Amino acid sequence: MHLTGTFLDEISHDIPHQNWGRAEWDADFAAMRAIGIDTVILIRSGYRRWLTYPSAVLIAREGCYRPPVDLVDMFLDLAEKYGMTFYFGTYDSGNYWHRGHFQREIDLNLAVVDEVWAQYGGRPAFRGWYLTQEVSRRTWGIIDLYATMGRHCKAISGGLPVLISPWMEGIKAVSSFSAQIARESGGITLAQHEQEWDEVMAGIAGAVDIVAFQDGHVEFDELPEFLAVNKRLADRHGLRCWTNSETFDRDMPIKFLPIKWEKLLLKLNAAEQVGVEKAITFEFSHFMSPNSAYLQARHLYNRYCEHFGFGRQP
Repeated sequence: MHLTGTFLDEISHDIPHQNWGRAEWDADFAAMRAIGIDTVILIRSGYRRWLTYPSAVLIAREGCYRPPVDLVDMFLDLAEKYGMTFYFGTYDSGNYWHRGHFQREIDLNLAVVDEVWAQYGGRPAFRGWYLTQEVSRRTWGIIDLYATMGRHCKAISGGLPVLISPWMEGIKAVSSFSAQIARESGGITLAQHEQEWDEVMAGIAGAVDIVAFQDGHVEFDELPEFLAVNKRLADRHGLRCWTNSETFDRDMPIKFLPIKWEKLLLKLNAAEQVGVEKAITFEFSHFMSPNSAYLQARHLYNRYCEHFGFGRQP
């Protein structure tokens, strides 16, 4: 199993910006395509007051800043140029849903989805939706949020697929703003994870099509069992099961650097063994690209190319 999809992280709160323009992004899409990546997923269209496109809805309602470049339009252009599928990531207020005000988060996003579909829905690369609110547990209100937003995305777009990428609350599920790398109390048990996600998937079936759990929050020796549970639950509830194989390392206090190649290979092999359909990553451009600001990312790209038989970059 190799990576065939990646998130695009243009609105982040814990990873340094690379300040790329169109030429740099074009080169990166070419590097993605050279190793078989056919799917790009906008991690979020906006976070708090920062936007990827000039949303009249969010500028008016949330006081968001008008961006100097329409990145959604640019990413669609590049996806079409390189024959890729583009998934649009919804808006994360960074506020309402974290405080339990789920309906306000939903209402904002329904308006954003309407606006985006009217503006970009005719683009040939626009082939899916990503619900950007990420959780690890059966958090109060999350089933309704996913189900309501997912149904609306599908209804307005003629049934385009809806993707979520939750995380597993393992021992490495710690704040990215601390040097801590492990929880003193340990992580969730496999049985509790299965029970809670059985309930979540039952509640979102028909509204969400694809679940791609992030694979970096549990220990490597626990990962095969968690992946097997995720696949079994997805099959039970009629969802497609992908894996989000993180290309950054959670095992050191520096947040975050490119992952060691051996670790990435171990995770991809574990996903293949349980029959996961597709591997995507968070995320190519910072942590695996030959164009990344991190020198280690180029070396990871080359090790990956050597292993899978792709041509390495000069």
